Amino acid sequence: MYREISKLVIYRELEPDCILLRLAEICRRFYTEDYEKEALIDEIYSVIHQLLDVSTQFGFDRNLWHCYLAYILATNENPFSMTAEKVGARDGSVNSFAKHDFMIFKHLMDYDFAPLEEALGIDCFSIVLDYHAIEKKEQLYNKNVSDKVKALSEAMEQAEDADTIYRLVTDFYAAYGVGKFGLNKAFRIVHRGDAVHLHPIKNTDNVQLSDLVGYEIQKQKLIENTEAFVEGRRANNCLLFGDSGTGKSTSIKAILNAYYNRGLRIIEIYKHQFQDLSAVIAQLKNRNYRFIIYMDDLSFEDFEIEYKYLKAVIEGGLETKPENVLIYATSNRRHLIRETWDDRGDMVNDNGLHKSDTMQEKLSLVNRFGVQISYSKPSQKEFFEIVKVLARRHPEITLTDEQLCAKANMWELSHGGISGRTAQQFINNLLSKGADM
Repeated sequence: MYREISKLVIYRELEPDCILLRLAEICRRFYTEDYEKEALIDEIYSVIHQLLDVSTQFGFDRNLWHCYLAYILATNENPFSMTAEKVGARDGSVNSFAKHDFMIFKHLMDYDFAPLEEALGIDCFSIVLDYHAIEKKEQLYNKNVSDKVKALSEAMEQAEDADTIYRLVTDFYAAYGVGKFGLNKAFRIVHRGDAVHLHPIKNTDNVQLSDLVGYEIQKQKLIENTEAFVEGRRANNCLLFGDSGTGKSTSIKAILNAYYNRGLRIIEIYKHQFQDLSAVIAQLKNRNYRFIIYMDDLSFEDFEIEYKYLKAVIEGGLETKPENVLIYATSNRRHLIRETWDDRGDMVNDNGLHKSDTMQEKLSLVNRFGVQISYSKPSQKEFFEIVKVLARRHPEITLTDEQLCAKANMWELSHGGISGRTAQQFINNLLSKGADM
């Protein structure tokens, strides 16, 4: 195994502590008899633990070793895989190196661990090669990654030559992409030292636009803008503003689910991270995806200056925002930055500045959002309709419409007023009571 891995050309850049390299070192020590038995067994169990951890994280099953090797191919970002992501399979000399590497991976899939087990008196490799995972809820692992990698693994098991594996892998890159962007829907910013990294959000809400009752005009505007964006046409940054609990954030999550298979990805960013925006965009601009930078519940107080970073990135800085990036934000404030009566008028304040200039400074941010969609709280009639629609999705709720509306009215009076969120909370409360429905 160690000699095989050392011959990799395109896929040789691996994490130093990855399972494959650790296992290769174990095999080298075993076959050169450079080991103490108990120490080597301890190292093997440590690697098996690491493999089980990865497999649990991504919901792998059956042959965990094969799934892991397929996972490496699916996530290794190199010039070949990233080119295949953009344009698919193409003729070129690099294909000879790629097929060479793919045959090495096929040999690794067929690697015989029996001599290690027999000599060391262990059976852990036999177990992970025929593993029966405990069934888990989808929320406990990343199903997007799991299903695609398992399918690739099973197809590679049946492949007989390098040409077949080449077709399987390049088709995978063309269909899903490569690396974290290819397999995940959403990301958040994390810092490792001074570097800015995009970390996958493994479990996102599987909400659909149809789950949001009402707001059809608002949803249509959002769909039209996003549709243009994913098709490569001109589109605008979006601001969803209005009363709390009306479905602004839900709409954004649903848009992601609707367009994920067409290459849409979301980067969630918080106000204190705006200074990282340029570094984030630098990682996105050359990828074959459409990215929405998502800012939830966006607003600024007078003393906060983070909005200046946002203004420069959206429009106004020297570096042009790439065409594959848009900004979608939600806010309870239409103008985002807190206004006061002192901002109005054109009198000169204590600092010698015209107050109308202050007002223009504050409005200049919201004006950078070409699509502004208002989500206002529903009327009581609309609120009751939302409650009835949500209740009909649960046959176990047997209350009449009149009973539902009466109870919903009592609920909203003591739970934050009329909103879609209040309606959903009311339904959740009914479901929690079981027989009392």
